Amino acid sequence: MDLHSRRWGKFIIGELFEILPGKRLRKEDMTPGDTPFIGASDHNNGITAFIADTNASEDSNVLGVNYNGSVTECFYHPYTCLFSDDVKRFHLKGREGNKYIYLFVKTVIRKQKVKYSYGYKFNDERMRRQEIMLPVNSEE
Repeated sequence: MDLHSRRWGKFIIGELFEILPGKRLRKEDMTPGDTPFIGASDHNNGITAFIADTNASEDSNVLGVNYNGSVTECFYHPYTCLFSDDVKRFHLKGREGNKYIYLFVKTVIRKQKVKYSYGYKFNDERMRRQEIMLPVNSEE
């Protein structure tokens, strides 16, 4: 069954995903290395530097979602990386996410871009409350 013939429903992001923060790391405090650092960028899969530092934002198999900078831009990160405080980390609740789930959700979240701008930020609370449309499993 293709997506056009499926039934779609509204879901709240905060009910589907555990949303974790990134951690501030100033450019002048970064040590050059091999670990991707994910910032609020709209290109290069969000990678703004390669560093040797570590902190509590280290993660993998995660969707990084910008709430500052290039708002609602998001990228799937199967590899280990660190995240800026301008990027939230989305982990699917109740099951292990995979690239297909995260890439599909990425497309759906990016559809919200027109709603958010300089005066109306995609902040933590709005992110958790944001409704997205997803195909509904016929068994549910």
